[in-house]
Amino acid sequence: MRAPTNGPVTLSPTRIRFALLALALGGFGIGSTEFVAMGLLPNLARDLLPALYGASPDAANAQAGWLISAYALGVVVGAPTIAAAAARWPRKQLLLGLLAAFTLSTVASALLPTFGLVLAARFVAALPHGAYFGIASLVAADLMGPGKRARGVALVLSGLTIANIIGVPSITWLGQTAGWRAAYLVVAAIFAATFVAVALLVPLQAGNPHATMRSELRAFGRLQVWFALSIGAIGFGGLFAVYTYVAPLVMEVTGLGAGAVPLVLVVIGVGMTIGNLVGGVLADRSVRRTMYAFFVLMLLALAGLALSAQHLPGLLLGVFFVGAAASGLSPAIQTRLMDVSHDSQSIAAALNHSALNVGNALGAFLGGLAVAAGFGYVAPVWIGLGLSVIGLLLTVASFLLDRTRRRNGVLLPYGTEAIAVVPAP
Repeated sequence: MRAPTNGPVTLSPTRIRFALLALALGGFGIGSTEFVAMGLLPNLARDLLPALYGASPDAANAQAGWLISAYALGVVVGAPTIAAAAARWPRKQLLLGLLAAFTLSTVASALLPTFGLVLAARFVAALPHGAYFGIASLVAADLMGPGKRARGVALVLSGLTIANIIGVPSITWLGQTAGWRAAYLVVAAIFAATFVAVALLVPLQAGNPHATMRSELRAFGRLQVWFALSIGAIGFGGLFAVYTYVAPLVMEVTGLGAGAVPLVLVVIGVGMTIGNLVGGVLADRSVRRTMYAFFVLMLLALAGLALSAQHLPGLLLGVFFVGAAASGLSPAIQTRLMDVSHDSQSIAAALNHSALNVGNALGAFLGGLAVAAGFGYVAPVWIGLGLSVIGLLLTVASFLLDRTRRRNGVLLPYGTEAIAVVPAP
């Protein structure tokens, strides 16, 4: 048996492609389990909160949004905890354990009877999310080799974005016709299939033998790590403020039927897939310019959607570019975190998904407050615009800090440790 290794592994191009596909299939399952609730929000509200839905559908939809926030908070808790505790574990075995946890917790989400229990199950189901993406990104980066890190990250994330073209719309349709519980059982089957694919196709890789919980958690002592996390947490609120309430936006604002929701989700998914792949290529050239460009695109897309969502062309163009901009940012922020975390690679790779899911929870929560207050389903789009503005300002501040340190040309501390000043990518 081949010994576990780190760094680029000697495998045939065909074997590498199959290994990357197996890792991306996990992203497909994660994208499905995370985003399908958004398309089925009214169904979840009607079934799990029948009394409240009968009295006020808007209030029930807003409360059902807690399921999305609970999942997001589970990612925030699970990603750094699992990544830091398990950084020394062999990566393939860790991935298999995470996939088993995904499968069992998603089955529980489908079968539990009450809103409170399903809420708890969604939190538990989210715990492996960030650690899976983080470890899978490290494996993919090793498989791709030097100079292609962001593309490796983007390939893993492509499973999530393709889920928004195929998985989420089709599973949403299934949930609308056969019930949301059937939809989650299908998602559990995807995770089970991924377990088999990873077991068969992904090569063995050792963890970091020198990693400890303390060394991994040292990343939190670096100022630029906090900047990168804040950029993801706040800036990504724009996407999730829209995505959480996309079903009522389509039906109440644009005036389309429930059958149009899966088609709009396809449009978002196409935008996310294109943005992710383009963002991965561009981030390997310049992380800084990529982040600036996609934040500006996000602002324009959100403003356009807010002003034209009542018209079908405005809705479709708006959600397409919101999805493209958000997914274009993801590999750039992931690479930025890996750059500024130095030797805390496992936790840094996972923390990106904690940050993005803080944005998920924040966008869903603030959007829900606006909807519950009676401001309508366009209000979350405006909230998302404000969050993205803050994200762009944080990005500017982070890179200005890099420029200041380069100009001084001395060793300066990012946090608790002094590091060598290097040119910004």
